[in-house]
Order: sequence, then C-alpha cells, then structure tokens
Amino acid sequence: MTFGQGAAIFGCSGPILTKDEAAFFRDADPFGFILFARNVESPDQVRRLTDDLRTSTGHDAPILVDQEGGRVQRLRAPHWREWLPPLDQVAQSGAQAARGMGLRSRIIAHELRAVGIDANCAPCCDLASEHTHPFLRNRCYGSDPATVATIARAVAEAHLAGGVLPVMKHMPGHGRSTADTHHDLPTVTATPEDLDATDFAPFRALRDMPLAMTAHVVFAAFDADRPATQSPAMIDVIRTRIGFAGLLMTDDLNMQALSGTLGERTAAARAVGCDIALHCKGDLAEMQAVAAAAGRLDSASRDRAAAALAWRKHPDAVDIAALEDDLAQVLRGGAHV
Repeated sequence: MTFGQGAAIFGCSGPILTKDEAAFFRDADPFGFILFARNVESPDQVRRLTDDLRTSTGHDAPILVDQEGGRVQRLRAPHWREWLPPLDQVAQSGAQAARGMGLRSRIIAHELRAVGIDANCAPCCDLASEHTHPFLRNRCYGSDPATVATIARAVAEAHLAGGVLPVMKHMPGHGRSTADTHHDLPTVTATPEDLDATDFAPFRALRDMPLAMTAHVVFAAFDADRPATQSPAMIDVIRTRIGFAGLLMTDDLNMQALSGTLGERTAAARAVGCDIALHCKGDLAEMQAVAAAAGRLDSASRDRAAAALAWRKHPDAVDIAALEDDLAQVLRGGAHV
C-alpha cells in the first residue's frame, strides 16, 4: 500500500485546487486532506476537487470532512441532507438512539463516498454535561459513558459499512471543557480515577478504531502545563491507559487553545507522539510552515497509517430509501418511549 509520507493533513483554499496548491501538495506529499464549507458547492464540483487532490499526490489519499450533522456539517442542503444536532436526535430517538444514529451515519457515509470523501471526523465520544461549552454540547451523544460508547460504536460501524473511515474525537475527552478551544485553552481538574470512570471510558470502549483526534485540553492531574495534543503524559494516557493503538492526529493546529507559531505548535505535537498534524485553514504559507515542522512519518507512524487505511473497503450494498424510512420510524417512535 502506498500513501503520503508527509505527517500532515491539509485543507485547500476554495472549491478548485489551485496550481500553487497542487505543486505544494506534490512536494509535501501529505498523508491526507480535509474539506470545509469553503470547498463545497455541488456534488460534481466536490467530486472533481477530491479527484484533483488525490492526483496532486499520486496516492489514494484519505479525504476527511466534519459531517457530524447539525451545526457541524460541511455538506448542506440543497444537495445534501440536513440533520438534527446529534444530542437532539438522541433525545428524540429514546431507547432506539443507537439504532437511529447508526442509520443516519450509514446515509451520511453514502453521501460522502458519492463525492470522493472517505473519512469523517466522527463519532464524538465526549460526554455532555450541563457545564459543557455550547460549541460542543449538542454535538455529543449523552452524559452516560456506557450509552455514549454504545452510540459511538453504532456510528463508527455504520461509517465503516459505507466505506468511510471514522475518526473518533476528541481524545481523551472534551466534555468537561467550559471554554471553546477555538479561542481559549481549558483546564480539567478531575482526578485520574474520575476520568477513568467517565471521560476516558467511551474512548477505551472504541480503542480498536483506526483513527482518532486529540483534544486541546489540559488535564491537570496528568500534566498541568500542556494540552493533551502537546503533552507526553497525555499521549501515554491515550496509548496506555486508554489503549488506543491507531493513527492519532491533532485537532486543528490553528485553534487558539494552542500557543506559539504554527511551526512550534506542530513540532510540539509531533515530538510527543501525535502521528499527524492537522491544519485546516487552507493558507499556503501556513501549510508550508506546518509541513516543514511536521516532517515525514516515522516507522511507527507509517505502520499505524497503513493499518488505518487497511480499514477502507468498498461500501456494502445499501437501500438508502429503506434506511430513510427506518430512521423516520425511529424518530417518530422514540418520542413515545
């Protein structure tokens, strides 16, 4: 299996790949790409863009998106289905929440594969509470670790059945954050024992998954000075205490929870064991700085990358209309459970 050897995932600036971007991607050889709303106009346009991105590297590079549904949804009407926020759908589905989220995820995977996207930044394994910051809360699946793990498993397996790699987030848990990491660095003060029983538990239950994304959150019980993305202690928690052996990418390095230049942010994350630096903005000069600091995949990261990509498969046959009918029935019935 061949894949990009640059230890980064990059965005691009708009709906069409520019010559300068194509030249940079050819040289940088990133592991993969990520799309945002600025890259999306129509199905035909997205399909051309995903083809062009892969052509630029000469590899069948994974192409990611954030298509959680609700507020965080990059592909939208009129060309794609609109979805309830996850927490709202879970509440409406009642006892059938895992089934409903699985049906929804299989439909989402079908839509993504149709335009050349084969990885989705979901499931969200974070626990919601009354204190969780609004930027995250309704993206969660619930507040009970076992329930969240069950729903997250259904979401992940539905994506895999649709030929789309799930990227679980935000490891090792973002739900206790009372700040928006796009702007501020939150600190969690819970004990290791409490975290083991709560926030870490859904991730531990899904530790066999191929891909995960870090949280830009300080866990003071393990490292009071650095966010998980840049903390050797927290990467050890992820690898040892939680037991995740898959490919680990940072959350977006442009988020202001992190300090320093982009090069410094990237180097710090790579130094502690993050396999992949994620840069989403699509700014060419910034991508050049990240690529230089991220370097190439080392042997352990290459092994994890190959193992993750081996999970990609051709989608199972599916009757989308039947899935939509089933989901509608779940949503109608759940209100009475």
